[in-house]
Amino acid sequence: MQAFIGASLLSSSAAQPKRKPFEIYDRRLQGFTLRVQSTGVRSYYARFGRNRRVVLGKVGTLAPEEARERCQKVLGHFAHGRHPLHGIGGTDAITLGMFIADTYTTWVKASRPRTAANTLEKLHRLFRTWYPEPLTAITLERIESWKARRLNAGRSAATVLRDLFTLSSVLRRAVTVGELTENPVRRVDKPRIDRRGKVRFLDQAEESRLRDALKARDEEMQKLRTAANERRQKRHKELLPRLTHFGDHLTPAVLLSMNTGLRRGEVLKLRWACVDFDRRLLTVEGRNAKNRQTRHVPLNEEAMSALQRWREQSGSRRRLDVATGFRTAWEKLLKRATITRFRWHDLRHHFASRLVQHGVPLNTVRDLLGHSSVAMSLRYAHLAPDQRREAVAKLNEKPLLALTMRLQWDGFPAGSHYRIDSMVEREGLEPSTPAL
Repeated sequence: MQAFIGASLLSSSAAQPKRKPFEIYDRRLQGFTLRVQSTGVRSYYARFGRNRRVVLGKVGTLAPEEARERCQKVLGHFAHGRHPLHGIGGTDAITLGMFIADTYTTWVKASRPRTAANTLEKLHRLFRTWYPEPLTAITLERIESWKARRLNAGRSAATVLRDLFTLSSVLRRAVTVGELTENPVRRVDKPRIDRRGKVRFLDQAEESRLRDALKARDEEMQKLRTAANERRQKRHKELLPRLTHFGDHLTPAVLLSMNTGLRRGEVLKLRWACVDFDRRLLTVEGRNAKNRQTRHVPLNEEAMSALQRWREQSGSRRRLDVATGFRTAWEKLLKRATITRFRWHDLRHHFASRLVQHGVPLNTVRDLLGHSSVAMSLRYAHLAPDQRREAVAKLNEKPLLALTMRLQWDGFPAGSHYRIDSMVEREGLEPSTPAL
């Protein structure tokens, strides 16, 4: 039903409750709606977009002219990309859940497509009890209390810090669009974490077992494929492709990660167009990189060989034909190689650790890994201890200055020729400078 929503309509029989709820659409302002419940409750709504609506107020507490004015503001905000309830009745009208659903979700999917799904899932898992509450109810004290509970429950400081950054992303966006005046997470006392903690990498024995397990796995899969083709040939069925080099994608993916430091997601999204076999160079596209920056990684002999053999076996498809997930195969491989507490991402640590152990400068390691600063690569610094050992070893030397200081401690003047000469002779030292 269409009619002009005004005082005359509200007093007429057309806007009185019936056995079933019904709605009246305004004739002049598209989207302005009066909903009449069977219980007698009558409310003003603003409709916009695809089946979206917000309540403007109830009849009796809000005059129809004021409701119409609010509806015009809601439609204007929506048309300009702002939250529909922006500035209407105070920002308290906008809850955290509403803001995430109406504003943040669209923004994060467009600006952070690689991590958007994980971010939204984490928000719902950690903060869903806050969704019905106004944005302004998320105060510094409340966030501090939440942080303390998480830490006391045994969560690591690094985990809590990441969760705070996730919440901060939402509130920072609310500040940008004008729904909040400040982001309270910025004033939270952040948990301190060890950014240079111990990294997990393979020792020589573990690496040898991992390679043996890969080889044995490939051989088993090749034998099974050969046997399957023999059975199919007897039944006059089409033969399956031969496994000429690898059993499947797992071995080339592992070898590539071990020799390039690529992240798991970067391996999964790698295209053959990004591999320059002539220049022996692999390009990680910015859209697939964690920091959104393109980087170029040289290929050594093993990485080149693995890619060439995998391309020959899998065919010249657009992508490397690596499965979207190989968690089960990876876990079985580790069990077969008797390797524990080792993630796929630790292959990246293994790559960086070997570079540092061979004397590669940390800045070069940073460049190969795609870190934004060398500070992120300092976690591997302890693996190149030669220079620091040399520095500490210098304390074992006994220069003439040290002898002079010992003379002063014993009460002799610093210029005592006899005392210095006797100590040099006794301790077998050759002074590097003439005696004082």
